[in-house]
Amino acid sequence: MLIVQGVTVTYGARTVLDRVSMVVETGETVALLGPSGSGKSTLLRVIAGLALADRGQIAWGDDDLTHVPAHRRRIGMVFQDEQLFPHLRVADNVAFGLRMTGVSKPARLDRVGELLELVGLGGYETRQVTDLSGGEAKRVALARALAPQPRVLLLDEPLTGLDRDLHDRLADELRRILQATSTTAIHVTHDPDEAARVADRTVTLTELAGARPTIHPRTMPVDPGPRRADAHRFPPPAGPRSSAPRPRRSSADADSGHASGAATDRPIERIPQR
Repeated sequence: MLIVQGVTVTYGARTVLDRVSMVVETGETVALLGPSGSGKSTLLRVIAGLALADRGQIAWGDDDLTHVPAHRRRIGMVFQDEQLFPHLRVADNVAFGLRMTGVSKPARLDRVGELLELVGLGGYETRQVTDLSGGEAKRVALARALAPQPRVLLLDEPLTGLDRDLHDRLADELRRILQATSTTAIHVTHDPDEAARVADRTVTLTELAGARPTIHPRTMPVDPGPRRADAHRFPPPAGPRSSAPRPRRSSADADSGHASGAATDRPIERIPQR
């Protein structure tokens, strides 16, 4: 299970997340509902290891991930803009993370075919991603994030920009795919109908602020307190490279996530201390 405990994030004088705590059971999909700018994307970045909080902890069961670099957390991400590799075919986009982690070519081909069938794109292996429709591109981004079998999948408004009919069809398909793969997921949205279609349950950041996760005390790591100034300095990655392209940093507000793919190879975002 994913455990978030007492996560606080501030940007200057603004508190974006205030002692947020939650638990997502293994295989459960939780929708995180709230308006734009409320801190939903910031929470996802903290969980993924793309940003460090001023205070709080992230754990997977007994494993404290708080200081684990993003590329070692085995957490996948799908964001609003898919950021597929334009120079690679569909199959190569989906297989990217598998290739970076040393999976053999026959195994990669099998996994890519399996996932493309799962997302309704069987036979699309040789297509150029620049020729895909918006809905098809979102399916490819989802397949790419699922390919390395992440223990948690974070989806930051992945259905944005679609017409209502296609949006609702993809929401239903997304729920089916997450259930078929028994994926543990957090789905961020501002649309209550979408949350109800995709998730097993829905929460808001207001409900999570100051909450205490309901888990067995044995699984809860001890809060070390505020981060030291050097806590952002991780050593260079020793393992395989990321399963996704390096996301671009947006200049928008703290909740406007503009990255996609697996969250495993993005520089740590420095969050100012209070």
